[in-house]
Amino acid sequence: MSSTTRLFIAGPSGPLEAVVEEPDSAAASSIALVCHPHPLHGGTMDNKVVTSVARALRDAGMPTVRFNFRGVGQSEGVYDEGNGETADGAAVAHWALGRWPGRSMVVAGFSFGAHVAWRLAREFSLAHLITVAPPVQRFDFPGSAAPSCPWLLVQGEADEVVDSSAVIAWANRFDPPPALILMPGVGHFFHGKLLELRNSIEEVIRSH
Repeated sequence: MSSTTRLFIAGPSGPLEAVVEEPDSAAASSIALVCHPHPLHGGTMDNKVVTSVARALRDAGMPTVRFNFRGVGQSEGVYDEGNGETADGAAVAHWALGRWPGRSMVVAGFSFGAHVAWRLAREFSLAHLITVAPPVQRFDFPGSAAPSCPWLLVQGEADEVVDSSAVIAWANRFDPPPALILMPGVGHFFHGKLLELRNSIEEVIRSH
């Protein structure tokens, strides 16, 4: 069981619509922030991959926060090519760290959200970074060094939006490379595989 609260968090361009899910017994010492896909292509915090990732982290004992980037749903502002969206994520992260003081943070993102999550990992000291289908050929993922925290990358091998071979080649440039979950026959939106995605992420997070 868990509690779910819809609320607004102050962002740099105005209030950001968010959902907080808290497990009944928060055994983990972390909180989790989950970033959604591209705002101009129908991405929202209610995307099924985003909610599956959030539930995996909640089931691992963490309060989770997912939110709509500027201009999405009831969040104020307009799309800003990843820069403003990273600022949105930072504002939500600061809010969460204030709401649950003393906890470390896990940041996860799907597709465009993985780009934002990667950039947030450059700004915050994280307990874990989770990138799901990162669009490495479409957006700049800055930095030549691996994140300073454990990093999980999940990729569908039959992804029709993000080139899985390009993602794997990019990931293998880092030392150390991420823990990789490569799902054979799985497309970008993990149709029919959301439970497998959720269980895989929860298992990795619990092991840490």
